[in-house]
Order: sequence, then structure tokens, then C-alpha cells
Amino acid sequence: MTFIEKLRNRWHSANSLVCVGLDPDPARFPEAFIDDEDALFSFCRDIVDATAGFACAFKPQIAYFAAHNDGEAQLQRLIAHINGCFPDIPVILDAKRGDIGSTAAQYAVEAFERYGADAVTLNPYMGRDSADPFLQYNDRGCVFLCHTSNPGACDFQELDVGGEPLYQRIARTIAGEWNADRNCALVVGATFPEELKVIRGIVGDMPLLIPGIGAQGGDVEATVRNGKTADGTGLVINSSRGILYASSGAGYADAAADAARSLRDEINRYR
Repeated sequence: MTFIEKLRNRWHSANSLVCVGLDPDPARFPEAFIDDEDALFSFCRDIVDATAGFACAFKPQIAYFAAHNDGEAQLQRLIAHINGCFPDIPVILDAKRGDIGSTAAQYAVEAFERYGADAVTLNPYMGRDSADPFLQYNDRGCVFLCHTSNPGACDFQELDVGGEPLYQRIARTIAGEWNADRNCALVVGATFPEELKVIRGIVGDMPLLIPGIGAQGGDVEATVRNGKTADGTGLVINSSRGILYASSGAGYADAAADAARSLRDEINRYR
């Protein structure tokens, strides 16, 4: 089953567009993890187990693991845990890779073979040859940055290129030229709802990964209204800190589950 098929199946079977972002910061962990050498894995595993019923995808951010000794090994264990216990839930490795083709080929091996992710986030700035090594894994997903959620997104992404903003050219190029195997998706920030509406009009039913809900201030209603497809799906709406750190006490996992459920229900009200 391809990443896109797996994602579409999960949208319907879980009745959820919630992506649980896994950005583990040991400084924010409950006290129980202070002396745990495997705290990155252990904390994220507990969050995964608690929120799986409400998730359409999990999105570990590689930097939060790679910054720590043994962190990458713990990331491997975490993705193996998800793939083993929840094989119907896709894993999007948030790595934002983008480099020349020979180096990109190694990054593709890292994402898809070493870590076993179903999809990976990518930066399209270096062009098609930098994307090809990932696109060739045509059962896996390639999730390209298009219009991101950060305030500085406008610095370059909205520059005029031949009569249209760069982000629109990116959306049009990926949807029309790079997506021959139907394994592409785009990252579009919830903090730019009007741009989200434009992108949806350009790319049809291509999946959109939506950061920016919660701590960054994105509006759920505007996101769903402007980004959903005709069948009320098409979105992978990420929340990281709002779910991971819903509580710092002993009930952290239950609080995370409650936060994921609440976000799912809020999203579904507008679908």
C-alpha cells in the first residue's frame, strides 16, 4: 500500500485529520523521565500509544532526536514501534531535506530504509534533480514545502516569479510535473488561510500537511474551510506541543489523548 493510499484509508477509518507531531524536548518531560536514558523513545512511545486512536498520521521531527546522543537510534525504535503496533497509521519523517542528487539519494535511504518512514518532508528549492531520488520511491510520500507557517515565509515564498508568487509556482510545478506517481503532498501553514485556499485550487485533491495550529495561532475553522477537499478530507493537520505537553504531571499520556481527541472533534465540526 502506498503512502497516499494508507493516508486516505486512515482519514476514513479513524474519522480524523489530526497529525500528532513528535517533537520531544527533555526539558519539558514529566519528572518520571529524568533518569531515563531512553527518555526520547519512552516519552514518545507513551504519547503514540495514547493518541493513536485519534491520529491520521504521526510526524516525528528528526532534529529533536538527532540533537541528543543516541537520539537517532531512539527515533528508529520509535518508528519501528509505530509500524509494528499501528501499521495502518502513516509516519511522516519531518526532515526538510534538500540537496544535490547524489546526497539526496543518501537522505532518501536514511528516511525510507534506515528509519522506515512512509513519507518525508522536503525542500524543493534545489529543483527536480534533488527531488528525484525521493520520488523514485514511488510507494512513499514526498511532502514538499510550499507556503510555510513561520512569519518569515513571506520573505521569499511570495516573491513574484513571472506573474505569480513563488509558492504558487511551486504548487503548480509539483502538482503538474513532479507528481506522476501520485506520491506528492505539500506543506502549507495554517497561519496563511487565504494562501491555503489558493493552493487547494491549484493542486486538486493532493494531500496538504498543515502546521501552525495551536502554539503558532492557526485557526482550525479557516484551515478546514479553505483546505479540505470535496469529501471533507485532504488535510493532515499537525499539532505538536499542544498534544505532547498537555500536562507535565503523571497523567501526561491521558492529557495528550484528551488534547488529540478534542482537536479531532473540533476539526470534524467544520468538515
